[in-house]
Amino acid sequence: MSYATAVNVMLAVQEKKTAAADLYRSLRQYIAVTYGEREAQAAEDDLDAVRQLRLDLEKPPDAAASSTGPRRDLLLSYYRALSLIEPRFPISPDRAHVHSLTFTWFDAFKPSKKASQQSIHLEKAAVLFNLGAVYSQIALSADRADAAGLRQACNAFQSAAGAFAYLKDNAAARATAAGATTVDLSVECAGMLEKLMLAQAQECFFEKVIGDAKPPVICSKVARQVGLYYEETYAALNAPPLNQHFDRTWISHVQLKAAQYYAEACYRYSMDLHESEEIAEEITRLKIGISAIADAKKSARGVAQPLLDAVNRLETDMNRNLERAMKENNRVYLMRVPEASSLAALPAAPLVRPTPMADVLDASKERLFSRLVPDSSTRALSKYTDMVDNIIRTQAEKLQQGSEITRVKLKEMDLPDSILALEGNFNLPSDLKEDAEAVQISGGPSGLEAELQQLRDLRRVNQELLVQTEELLQKEATEDAQFRTQFGTRWTRPQSSTLTKNLQDRLNKFAANLKQAADSDARIERTVRDNFDLMAILDHRPIESALPSLARPIMSLDGNEDAIVGALKLSLRQLENLGAQRAGLEDMLKEMKRKDDILPKLMANTGSQEDLFRKEISKYDQICEEIAQNIVAQEQLLLQIQAQNDEFSAVFNLEDYKVAREKCYKQISAAIAKYREIKENINEGLKFYVTLQDAITNIKQQCSDFVMTRNIQCRDMIEDVQRQLAGLNFKSDGKMGYNYPSAEQSNLQRIASQQAEPQSVPPHPAMTHHRPPREQPRPEYSHPYPTYATPQQAPYYSPSGQFHHPQLQSNQEYGQPAYPGWRGPYYNAHQQQSGSHPPPPYTIPSPYPPSHQGNYYRPQ
Repeated sequence: MSYATAVNVMLAVQEKKTAAADLYRSLRQYIAVTYGEREAQAAEDDLDAVRQLRLDLEKPPDAAASSTGPRRDLLLSYYRALSLIEPRFPISPDRAHVHSLTFTWFDAFKPSKKASQQSIHLEKAAVLFNLGAVYSQIALSADRADAAGLRQACNAFQSAAGAFAYLKDNAAARATAAGATTVDLSVECAGMLEKLMLAQAQECFFEKVIGDAKPPVICSKVARQVGLYYEETYAALNAPPLNQHFDRTWISHVQLKAAQYYAEACYRYSMDLHESEEIAEEITRLKIGISAIADAKKSARGVAQPLLDAVNRLETDMNRNLERAMKENNRVYLMRVPEASSLAALPAAPLVRPTPMADVLDASKERLFSRLVPDSSTRALSKYTDMVDNIIRTQAEKLQQGSEITRVKLKEMDLPDSILALEGNFNLPSDLKEDAEAVQISGGPSGLEAELQQLRDLRRVNQELLVQTEELLQKEATEDAQFRTQFGTRWTRPQSSTLTKNLQDRLNKFAANLKQAADSDARIERTVRDNFDLMAILDHRPIESALPSLARPIMSLDGNEDAIVGALKLSLRQLENLGAQRAGLEDMLKEMKRKDDILPKLMANTGSQEDLFRKEISKYDQICEEIAQNIVAQEQLLLQIQAQNDEFSAVFNLEDYKVAREKCYKQISAAIAKYREIKENINEGLKFYVTLQDAITNIKQQCSDFVMTRNIQCRDMIEDVQRQLAGLNFKSDGKMGYNYPSAEQSNLQRIASQQAEPQSVPPHPAMTHHRPPREQPRPEYSHPYPTYATPQQAPYYSPSGQFHHPQLQSNQEYGQPAYPGWRGPYYNAHQQQSGSHPPPPYTIPSPYPPSHQGNYYRPQ
């Protein structure tokens, strides 16, 4: 059966409406008369805050679901403010009350009825009612189709039940005693609404167990409790004073819900009976449920159609199962169908309860009107507070000193670490454990080979790019030489070697860089091999498994090792209990001070203040005695633990274990340092190769442009020479020959200068060899290719083993110097020019800060 349409059929309560009440003027007048104008002026901010809260409360609530949260917070804040106003201002008809302050509230269910009182109790009761109403609206607005919304609705309904329960137990009777009130603030109505909210919260649980496909017997128990809550609600609605107050649709809704979930419990229970082949009882349970639905439907008037649809579907399913069960019983089982009165009541499982509201409504931390205390009482209260603070401070120091002594003594005895080590539970120092886990997360020593392979791959890609570029120039030079041999003096264009000298020099420098980079890679790989055994300890997972174990002695003299360990562990548990007791005593001290409000007694006291203080301060004597007993017990227990630990250390050779453990700590620390050093240099090497790849790609493009232009010139010159040989081209003086156009040459040189101009090339996003998106435009086909007059010096490697950067300018062709190997000037990251390209694929940042242990790649 599907409940997709029925799950939304629940009830929410509308807020009570109120008339305006000028708290500011009335309260300020009372303060000025009772305490003086000075105190009235000092309380201006508090009065403004209360007035604003009341004004916000008077505004009609927004119907939007998003406004229910702020409305709830407003009601909570205003109720806490009323809790602070109540003891300071006599807003009550049986006392000298605040002048002309009357509260008026309308009935939530019959808005035509209202109640007015000069009592703060009516105001507090109405605010509590509205708080429960807002919680019910929050629950109703939740989307119960998903788990989060269902949980939110269930919690909100329980909070609504808590608000109505608090109204019933604390405020409704006091408001009624102060004067006439509306029915919605009666104890009976608050109790009915509490049960209704609990029924709907339990209904949310039923929707959850159905959605989770729980066993039928569990679904039956949850559904039965839903029905019980609705039955209690229905009984309250049919009793005075509520039976003449609520609309008939409410009563019909609750009645039908009670029948629906009673029938639902019977239906689910019958499924379990069918599985266990108790067909006779199944038939009776189904008949009971069907009868309950039929009776409720007869009197249901005005209920929501989706609820009727859900009830009808349930009735149909039960009738179908009943027909099946009766056929099976008549044909197979032939059991006697029991009477309904002979069956036991269906079990129920209450899963919800009203949310306690005391903490939510607690105003002890609020500071409104805290200054409204007479001066004499303030001074006396301050004196008493100092006495309490002195006790709290003295006892807290004793407790903290006891805890510190315990910590120091146990550390000296290496407890409880030695016991944990004996049981196989090892502990690393927290900073060392964090560093080791960071190494493991980054791949650990076993992951270095993959990064070394990245270095090799990048070096190979750069080498291939370099070879391809050199082959371009070599091919063009070979073709030029062939034509020069063929045509002799008629081949008048410049030789390739003249034009490509600067390009060739730069390629040679890149080749030298790659060679030195390969040496650096080899040193890195050698270092990895040399230190792999040292770093292998970092591959233990968890890292604690690398620690030495505290073993039992090989030969036992009297077999009492277990007894020694057991006695020591028992003493440690007792010491831990004493520590927990101290923490509890300290909390008790703070709690006693927090609740120790003697202001009402002080202001009403007519005798000696000293006698009052002496009586009140004696409340702390018992806890002070408990603290003293705790400290003494700890001292005796530490002496006992010291003796037991001496025996334990002797039997298990604890000193040798400590030495081995410290040695292991040092090995882990050294392995981490070496791993960080290698990792950092591998990352720098990766960055170098990616940057160098961009530089080689750039010069390869320049060489391609050069070769293309030379090919165009070659075709033009061949045609011109052929025309000369055929007698088709004559000079002005009548002589044949080829005159290389100087104007065009000038243009080509201008274009070549633009192509040779240095550019800042950001790291390439991938190892691809396509032309950069901002390449130079190719020259016209008729222009001769110019000399690359602006050489770009690549980083080079000196004989001493260090990399140098001849022209590391901000406008150099690529943004990083060459790869020097380990540490040293791998590159200057701040000179990397920002561009549109994403970071290179092999640029892997090191998870560790730079090491300061020196440079492995020092000049040899």
